[in-house]
Amino acid sequence: MLVLGTAEGLEARLVPARGYELVTIPRLPFPRRPNADAVRFPGRWKASVERTREILREHAVDAVVGFGGYAAAPAYTAAHREQLPLVIHEANARPGIANRLGARYTPYVGTVFPATRIRHGRVVGLPLRREIEHLDRFAARPEAFALLELDARRPTLLVTGGSLGARRLNEGISQGIEAVLGSGWQVLHITGDRAPVSDPGLPGYRILEYCDRMDLALAAADLAVSRAGSATVSELAALGIPAVFVPYAVGNGEQALNARESVDAGGALLVADAEFDAEWVRGPLLRLLEDPALIADMAARMAATGRRDGADRLVDLVQEAVAAASASPTAER
Repeated sequence: MLVLGTAEGLEARLVPARGYELVTIPRLPFPRRPNADAVRFPGRWKASVERTREILREHAVDAVVGFGGYAAAPAYTAAHREQLPLVIHEANARPGIANRLGARYTPYVGTVFPATRIRHGRVVGLPLRREIEHLDRFAARPEAFALLELDARRPTLLVTGGSLGARRLNEGISQGIEAVLGSGWQVLHITGDRAPVSDPGLPGYRILEYCDRMDLALAAADLAVSRAGSATVSELAALGIPAVFVPYAVGNGEQALNARESVDAGGALLVADAEFDAEWVRGPLLRLLEDPALIADMAARMAATGRRDGADRLVDLVQEAVAAASASPTAER
């Protein structure tokens, strides 16, 4: 497998670490206003597409699978011009520019959420990490409680804003922690490294800046408070963990849309970032924590929206595209 990316992206570190070959092209953002970059863009775009076509030929690529991002748009255009099978996966409910472009070139477009509006889109789900896809939460709970130093006799609230953290989540939970602990719950709070909070040393309040065993954190969780990135929503739904989603306030609103299926199903609540504070924690969140029957119902409803087979279904889509290309009378490969 060959991975196309940019030298500045996370893939520059993560892809080689996983043992895959990475080839890079220059980072080329689409210009959003008339300026010097917009004037230079057509020439840079043409060069990027031609370089990508060379890479596809040099490596005898059989199919292109794209997930959006800076390297995706040139790859989609190059694949189209090289008459290669092209598959696109859109993780967010609101598709990005590159994937909207690519969907013009292929009927093989997979989405995570049913509400995603993109040409030819069909729901395949999110390819989950293997440790999440195959996680038996209940079998893993004893190990989770032991490793994370949690009390197996108390329900667990997992709070996480992702690897970078989320200031509103961190501050709201930290300032309202006594009410949460007083309800009989314990809290596993993964703060991230951008907005840490001080540890008050209260029994039942476990603070980590980073957790390298998120599978066990999820195994321990009975309810989650989190952002609503596609991966987070998909993992919680796949595992049947009810949630309070606090979408990231910056961007084009895709996180609120990502959470919509879970919220509409009754498996999650949606709270605006500006509203999530200590008062909300001591009010609506506390009332939820004190209603175990409601949380159990939410868990069942959340699980009904979950998909664990996203990886297999995406592979099926790729195989379908390759088979159709092979059967085409104009196929050159």
